[in-house]
Amino acid sequence: MDNRSQWGTRIGFLLAAIGSAVGLGNIWRFPATAFENGGGAFFVPYLFALLTAGIPLLIMEYTIGHKYRSSAPRSFSKISKGMEWIGWWQVLISFVISTYYPIIITWSAMYAYFAIGTKWGDDGAAFFTGDFLNVTDAGSFGSIVPMVMIPLLVVWIIVFFILGRGVRKGIEWANRIFIPTLFIVFLIIVIRAVTLPGAIDGLDAFFKPDWSSIMDGSVWVAAYGQIFFSLSIAFAIMITYASYLPRKSDITNNAFITGFANSSFELLAGIGVFAVLGFMALQSGEEVSEVVDDGMALAFMVFPEIINQMPASGFFGFLFFASLFLAGLSSMISISETYIAGLQEKFSITRGKALLFGGGLAFLASLLYANQGGLNLLDTVDYFINNYGVALAGLFEVVAIAWFARSLKDLQQHADSISDIKLGLWWRFCLGVITPIILGYMMLQNLKGDLEENYAGYPIDFLFNFGWLVALGAMLIGALITMKKWPKKNHQA
Repeated sequence: MDNRSQWGTRIGFLLAAIGSAVGLGNIWRFPATAFENGGGAFFVPYLFALLTAGIPLLIMEYTIGHKYRSSAPRSFSKISKGMEWIGWWQVLISFVISTYYPIIITWSAMYAYFAIGTKWGDDGAAFFTGDFLNVTDAGSFGSIVPMVMIPLLVVWIIVFFILGRGVRKGIEWANRIFIPTLFIVFLIIVIRAVTLPGAIDGLDAFFKPDWSSIMDGSVWVAAYGQIFFSLSIAFAIMITYASYLPRKSDITNNAFITGFANSSFELLAGIGVFAVLGFMALQSGEEVSEVVDDGMALAFMVFPEIINQMPASGFFGFLFFASLFLAGLSSMISISETYIAGLQEKFSITRGKALLFGGGLAFLASLLYANQGGLNLLDTVDYFINNYGVALAGLFEVVAIAWFARSLKDLQQHADSISDIKLGLWWRFCLGVITPIILGYMMLQNLKGDLEENYAGYPIDFLFNFGWLVALGAMLIGALITMKKWPKKNHQA
């Protein structure tokens, strides 16, 4: 008898999976990445990467979760005992991300409030780093920032409430509200953005193809990197979510829907962001290329200045930051679910205890970012845990399954037995050859760059303590947890 928690409906699972994939990176990472790597021409390697790495990896993780009906560590241990540590490594990566992700959600919530009356003033960068966060130099943490600390507590209360209600009544219920709302809100923003003066120039800059870039290997690596980071692969999330699927579920179809829904939102974000950047370029008398930025700078420093110049600025500012809040919250819930499921099974405890322990630790760690040095700390931890956590764990995962365990045929048979779209040789070739080579090359390039110069110019001891040590620590602690044996019976409550 299967007493494991289950999704109430297929759409509930898909909305949760899409909610995990559609995060803050879709809105602030993809548009700049596409622009810097050939504009419209970037969509060729991007689509190729989606079909040869993104969706094949999604299918693999969905199949693992569905076949073994367990958390990521337990699922990997069922494939091979020696692989359990990869699952714990991924769970710990998610744990680290869950310590700083609520801070960005908190900033988004505060900026939705600041948008009413454009309280950020005329200089977006000065307000964000000065008036709001009062940022200190890297390595100095300073004092607690009340405007971050108080709403951070509220964000955690929301996260605890949703996760405490379980899979069907909590996660599925929340995503049924969050994801349709997010798409509607963002669609309103995009429709308004494309009607602004100068929007056509921005869209032209975004879509105009530079076909010569197709021959540049770094552009293809950027495409694979974007697909990999935006689909929630190698976070232990998709394995965990798929483990709650009913036994008769079309895995392949679900993966294609999730993959294309995520990419559609990225395209929508690109249109909205570049239409707005075109408006900003017209207002400032500069070229679109001169006003492009990515990451947190785009959201919290550049956008407020653009919003100031828009008609009904307060309303559209509120919508934009509300959309960031929803995108962040849906991803935060999925990230946290990975260690709740893992702790439940490994230590045979109830969901409530797993949430209290795992979520409680993450909450306490998140307080480290709620001070004046929080921005520099967040920037460093995020960079290293993504580049030497997620990407490296993904490489280990696919190599372990395809090359060492040789489980791809077995997983293919399971997926084919319940899916309309059958997997062919292309699927095994993508995972066994293309993905490991691309991820391996990405890792070498990242390592080469970070050894040649300090990331963002931060002091070397700061990068070692909060970058390298955090990324390598997740791997080490993951290996240590595997020393404890699995209990014979697991709580599913």
